[in-house]
Amino acid sequence: MSSRILLVDDDAELRQVLHELLADEGYDVTEGEQGKDVLDAFDGAGDPPDLVLMDVRMPGGMTGLDVLRELRGRLPRPLPIIVMTAYGTSNVAMEAMQFGAYDYLLKPFELDDVVGLVDRFFTWKRSSDDVISLSDQPDDGDPSIVMVGSSPAMQTIYKTIGRVASSDATVLVTGETGTGKELVATLLHKRSTYARGPLIKVNCAALPETLLESELFGHEKGAFTSAIAQRKGRFEMADKGSIFLDEIGEMTLATQKKLLRVLQEREFERVGGNSTIKIDTRVIAATNKHLPDEIAEGRFREDLYYRLNIIAIHLPPLRERKDDIPLLVEHFLNKFRPTPQAKPARVTQSALDRLLEHTWPGNIRELQNVIERAVILASGGVITEEQIDFTGSSLRATIDITQRLRDGASLAELIGSVEREAVAEALRINRGDAEAAATMLGVDVSRINGQVPA
Repeated sequence: MSSRILLVDDDAELRQVLHELLADEGYDVTEGEQGKDVLDAFDGAGDPPDLVLMDVRMPGGMTGLDVLRELRGRLPRPLPIIVMTAYGTSNVAMEAMQFGAYDYLLKPFELDDVVGLVDRFFTWKRSSDDVISLSDQPDDGDPSIVMVGSSPAMQTIYKTIGRVASSDATVLVTGETGTGKELVATLLHKRSTYARGPLIKVNCAALPETLLESELFGHEKGAFTSAIAQRKGRFEMADKGSIFLDEIGEMTLATQKKLLRVLQEREFERVGGNSTIKIDTRVIAATNKHLPDEIAEGRFREDLYYRLNIIAIHLPPLRERKDDIPLLVEHFLNKFRPTPQAKPARVTQSALDRLLEHTWPGNIRELQNVIERAVILASGGVITEEQIDFTGSSLRATIDITQRLRDGASLAELIGSVEREAVAEALRINRGDAEAAATMLGVDVSRINGQVPA
């Protein structure tokens, strides 16, 4: 049975050309002239069309955008409607997509573009019939503090968290960037006796040594030029609670020495002060560095390492637990629902296969970015492989300099990786226009062409 297309435009000549074109492609085509014809086609009285090609400007007092507004609450998104408009440089095209249209054609258009877009729609429609139901139940609890995965490695981590959460032992969480170290710290805190107090987070890589000491331990008025008042440090603020020291491998040796005393004695003095402050605080530290190597290179204190490493939790990279990807996809689809009442987007088998084939150098953080972008592009409907785009996340998430150096990458290779990612992103932003991408990056277009595979 041929797919049914409703063609709605007040231009009779255009309708005739498109009618003949689509009929020659094997489609069953009917025509209309105004927005009411589209609404009537979906009134439930008969079989609705499989696809509508609709102009924006139509007689009868109803525009194409009005039709989209009316139908978006009655039909699943994206709507089976392709909008034809001569106003693609204005807000019309943007609004059409926001209201749920599958896509739009900018007049004047090539006939091949019409056929190509219609074919893509029906390819998408066929693939949407093969949607995977990853789970019948949404995540329980706050989606921001749940760990997802059923692989043996994750089961071991769950058991460790359950066993040690109620103790006051210091925990060292290790793993590559984007594996979820901060989430482990949050779960440890919330399941411990220290949950009655706050969880204070400190990124040790974000502050220079002079500020980090004051940030951790506080200072007295007049301790240094800008110390115009007494200030509590993060350890003092975390009393009766937990403190999470992220990127602890970036801490200088001088600050490491002071931290060692806090871990041993649970006491310290503010910068510029003499009074000893005692605390009852759970310490959780994290790093993406291999601390034994840092010790061997003289950059990390061995005694501090043993104090931190009482309980060790290592988070494996996503590429080593790909069996967890379907569950993680389900979790992020639920998290990024357009509204709390909306059903999560769905994902086709081909899209999931594409996700499973990726190496995920940015780990779970990269996967989250990819799914969030796919949900937006799919308008909360069915995600196909066309919406799975890695270029937008790779530059932000994949270039882990430390890991690449450990893997033996040279400086030239690292620079080349950054350049390739920058070119790919510039091309994506400029929709494949090499000259525009070159202008954006301030390079000759030959440099762009040299980075694009033939």
